[in-house]
Amino acid sequence: MSEPLRIGVLGLSHDHVWGESDAAAKCEDMELVAAADPTPALTSRFADTYSRPVYESAEAMLGSEQLDVAYVFGSNREGADYAVQAMERGLHVLIEKPLAARLEDANRMLGAAEKYGVHLIVNWPFTWWPQLQRALQMAEDGMLGELRGVTYRAAHCGPEELGCSEHFCNWLFDAELNGGGAMMDYCCYGAVLAAALMGMPESVVGMAGGQAKEFLSVEDNGIIAMKYPKGMATATASWTQVGNLTSYGTAIYGSKGTLLVEPHGDGKLYWATQDDPEGSEVAVPTPKAWMANSATHLAEVLLRDVTPHLLCRAEFSRDAQEILEAGMRSAETGSSVSLPLI
Repeated sequence: MSEPLRIGVLGLSHDHVWGESDAAAKCEDMELVAAADPTPALTSRFADTYSRPVYESAEAMLGSEQLDVAYVFGSNREGADYAVQAMERGLHVLIEKPLAARLEDANRMLGAAEKYGVHLIVNWPFTWWPQLQRALQMAEDGMLGELRGVTYRAAHCGPEELGCSEHFCNWLFDAELNGGGAMMDYCCYGAVLAAALMGMPESVVGMAGGQAKEFLSVEDNGIIAMKYPKGMATATASWTQVGNLTSYGTAIYGSKGTLLVEPHGDGKLYWATQDDPEGSEVAVPTPKAWMANSATHLAEVLLRDVTPHLLCRAEFSRDAQEILEAGMRSAETGSSVSLPLI
């Protein structure tokens, strides 16, 4: 493996690719080498932005460039194929959340990572919020006692209204390419938090909502409730919310207290206990440099053999995929779905 790590980008249709590519280009341990995508407008933008070669297909790039890592930022459906192609060539993979469009593809990717002895790292954007890092560490350290619940609501006015590109919206609004609609796009966050902190639930109930936006063929709202032996977790998604109130907040409930995590990089963290029921702000330390973003984290994992962060580990994203699939089955049938799925 070279130093700096040589990065090739597979897929440019996910709008998050530009921020993550910027982070890679600025990371001293990485070199952004090339990108592949069948859409000329996207490859032209990449070439103009980074002055790097571009290719029309994954096969062409993988066959022409010497790489260490593949960044995967296509649709949820095609991302699995990109990732497996890269891992078959011995490349490590960083893929944007959620892991896949379907549980079958998530399992296929984990199998490839094990078979070829490479890292499969999942980028969940909220991983890099310092206050969430601190909250997860408090939970891991046992400060909350027995965990009894996790709630997360991801919501905004809608991808088009938010300014997402047409290339991104084209597959977000396609059930086959995305794996669903708002539920796949946004319930995934609550699902991965629940899986990482509480393990797999006994059963799941899902409800797909609204169709407030009549032009959509996928759900624009959704809720997934997860039942545990001694607790509950919920993941809520909306593409129809006006304003930002209640969006992207996390609550973690334990036998010794409750954590409330405000969103975004400047959000605060609050901790309530029996002695302090109204809660007090928790001091959030500045994260280590390698926990600043996906690029610095990946470099630390690959070059200095650091264990991936809890939320970046593929096994929890795979479990989140099973929760999502169960929730969507439940929404279709109107019945609770037991786990594991058969």
